[in-house]
Amino acid sequence: MVLVERRIGLLFAFFLGLLAIAGLRSLQLGTLKGGMLARAATSQQVVQSVVPAHRGTIVDRRGVELAVSQAADDVSATPYLVKNPVKAAAQLAPLLGVPEDVVLRKLSTKDSGFVYLARHLPGDQADKIRQLNLAGIDLTPGQRRTYPRDYLASQVLGSVNLDGKGASGLEYELDARLHGSDGQRRIVRDGVGDDVAVRDVKRATPGAKVELSLDANIQDKVEEVLKGVGQAYRPKGATAIVTNPQTGEILALANWPQINANNPSAAPGYATQDRAVGFTYEPGSTFKAITVAGAIEDGKVTPSTSFNLPPQIQVADRVIHNAEARGWATMTTSQILAQSDNVGAITIGGLLGGRRFDQWVRQFGFGTPTGTDLPGEERGVVLPFSKYSGSSMGNLPIGQGELVTPMQIAQFYGAIANGGILRTPHVVRRIDGKLVTSRAGRRVMKASTAASLRNMLRGVLAPGGTASEVRIPGYTLAGKTGTANKIDPVTHEYSTSAYVASFVGFAPADDPKLLISIMIDEPKGGIYGGQVAAPAFGKIASFALQYEKIAPR
Repeated sequence: MVLVERRIGLLFAFFLGLLAIAGLRSLQLGTLKGGMLARAATSQQVVQSVVPAHRGTIVDRRGVELAVSQAADDVSATPYLVKNPVKAAAQLAPLLGVPEDVVLRKLSTKDSGFVYLARHLPGDQADKIRQLNLAGIDLTPGQRRTYPRDYLASQVLGSVNLDGKGASGLEYELDARLHGSDGQRRIVRDGVGDDVAVRDVKRATPGAKVELSLDANIQDKVEEVLKGVGQAYRPKGATAIVTNPQTGEILALANWPQINANNPSAAPGYATQDRAVGFTYEPGSTFKAITVAGAIEDGKVTPSTSFNLPPQIQVADRVIHNAEARGWATMTTSQILAQSDNVGAITIGGLLGGRRFDQWVRQFGFGTPTGTDLPGEERGVVLPFSKYSGSSMGNLPIGQGELVTPMQIAQFYGAIANGGILRTPHVVRRIDGKLVTSRAGRRVMKASTAASLRNMLRGVLAPGGTASEVRIPGYTLAGKTGTANKIDPVTHEYSTSAYVASFVGFAPADDPKLLISIMIDEPKGGIYGGQVAAPAFGKIASFALQYEKIAPR
């Protein structure tokens, strides 16, 4: 009996001890940690979330959509909260468009508190996942940038990164205007995680709508023509620029190889470069117009000045020949330009002199960026006069020894076309409906000099000129061919197999409305500008003149 009573006493004391411990724990939770737990409960019930601003749309001059944003969600998982990874993977895989084993592997990484299953999943697919109501699976509203015309102007438009920020092209250059301002939302959730109240603390401000000067139809034609050049001559790259020389507006700008703006990673890295502004090269014979323009401005020559020219010319230790051998010839300035005569151009450069030649090169915009609104512009390389050697004036007047961009060539010839004003080439026309103010331009040559050059450049496409096969019935054309040896990276001498072929011209010649510049880098099966690039000019000009309803004369 005494033993039983003792056991009952011990049990009673044990239970009293448990009650005392429970009481102390309750006091601790209620008094000492009450504030901390209350704060934790509040943080679980109130969530602050970012409301992404709708990224602005990019359209062409006629309102054709070139870059748009669509509702899309990021799908993520908290693996340790996923109750049945195998079942969840089977349900999610077809909606994510990802192999089931890949999804399962991500859901099974229990040591990870967060893992992305998909980025920028289209809204309809995201809604189906949302309806599954799977524990541990979260969807964050966002947007997906798409390019409705795929390849069209892809290097100009550029791309955005996974976070929706501009990464290249105009998407990068105009990111601050396109992005808008993100909003903020306060969400109150109940104990099981359901939203019971949603309030916008700060409304998102959508990004600006950007209208470009590009015309999608002209752009499409230019891309088609460049693709044909690419297939026929297999060059390393090519670019074509179409502008209105009177305003500096860029109507089309295409590069080859093409890239799909919706899948830029599929293209080789070098293809993403906008060669119009980022590629530098020795211009070759297109530079002869700079030499002639400076000489006319300084009164050294007129279009009809006559020269008795030898088959070759020596400048210091250099002997320069023509591309095609000839004997002694009497030629006017106009004929020298039309037939792209090296000896004649160097002779005119000699009359001008090295110092004045250098000044005119810089006056015409070379060695400095054009100021275009496209990113990644190179300034080119112009040899300082202080570094001229005795033979410099044997190669500079014919476009060797200095580096230019295709855009700089287009800008200079635009000045010839419009009467002597160097205008800034630009592609952004309006932002949120407001016309973007462009620079007025600066006069770089007399109107009479520009008129003389326009008339002289007509000879390039006339019988006997270097692009005589290019004709458009009813229209007068003017332009200049270019064929330039590239420097061999191994020998550092001029290559005998790698060339840049180019052509730049305008139409109609007597009242230019269109300027078209073509540059082909290392074509195979043909090297001359008149053979490789000039026909592309003809095809683009023929289409654009009719499309723009420019009447023949």
